[in-house]
Amino acid sequence: MKNSTEVVSFVLSAYGNIGNLKYLYFSIILLWYIFICVSNTVLIVVIYMDRGLHEPMYLLLCHLFMNEISASTSLYPLLLSQMFSDTHEVTLPWCFLQMFCIYIFGCVQLCNLTAMAYDRYVCICHPLHYNVLMSNERVVKIILLVWIYSFSSNMFSFSFILPLKFCGNVIDKVFCDQQLVIKLACSVSALTSISDLFFGFMCVVIPFSLISVSYIKILWVCLIVSNESKKKVITTCTPQIVSLANIFVSATFHFIYSRLDVGYLPDEVQVILSTYLLILQPMITPFMYGLYLPKIRHSYKRLLFERK
Repeated sequence: MKNSTEVVSFVLSAYGNIGNLKYLYFSIILLWYIFICVSNTVLIVVIYMDRGLHEPMYLLLCHLFMNEISASTSLYPLLLSQMFSDTHEVTLPWCFLQMFCIYIFGCVQLCNLTAMAYDRYVCICHPLHYNVLMSNERVVKIILLVWIYSFSSNMFSFSFILPLKFCGNVIDKVFCDQQLVIKLACSVSALTSISDLFFGFMCVVIPFSLISVSYIKILWVCLIVSNESKKKVITTCTPQIVSLANIFVSATFHFIYSRLDVGYLPDEVQVILSTYLLILQPMITPFMYGLYLPKIRHSYKRLLFERK
């Protein structure tokens, strides 16, 4: 074990020795990152160009696309740079910055999905009051609140990690993970452990609970409306439900990987489990919303094929 004063960088050991495969992996990861940025950017442009989409739901959706690009940027550039590194070392400041960005963007995503669930709840359960309860001005305030809430929750938890002294520097992942970094500390106070649980409660439990309440009420309304109205509800809510289901699966993977011994699994499986959310979610979001929501799909086709 190293003395705490000597630890100035962490080693991402999950890369291992990939040899000449690094060129193939680099190409695949780079193309995937480009696809994420392009697909999300295209839908942002579609929403921006079509004034008919300047509605609360689509403004929240545009914010979600921006967050997907930001979350991906917190992972992929470092991932790409490490492909050609022999030591796979990351300095403490860069490691802490990546952890902070990944966690805050994750919190923003769940809070944004909570706002979208509330928007659908008001639209479906209280349609006559929708224009009063939801407006573009109010959406801007909601987005600002989401960022303040996410930043405050993450900053509180992160403030207990920054002062830690480390007696180890090997992280068994391809990116800096907060749980594994805490395990490398020489000593962890009870407040540090509590702060981590606090972040999980504020950014996972509360958003999931509010989303569940919204969709339970929406489901109740679906039981008493006509078949045509049910189809409209299913069309608008399905992408959100798919996103939440994927986040739930990835959160389960993250919990298992960070807290349990998974050394018996093949290295490739461990890497996929640890990066599952940041690999699939940024592509699932534009795919589901871009293809499944009729207004966005029609607007995209109109801008692409009908412009002279």
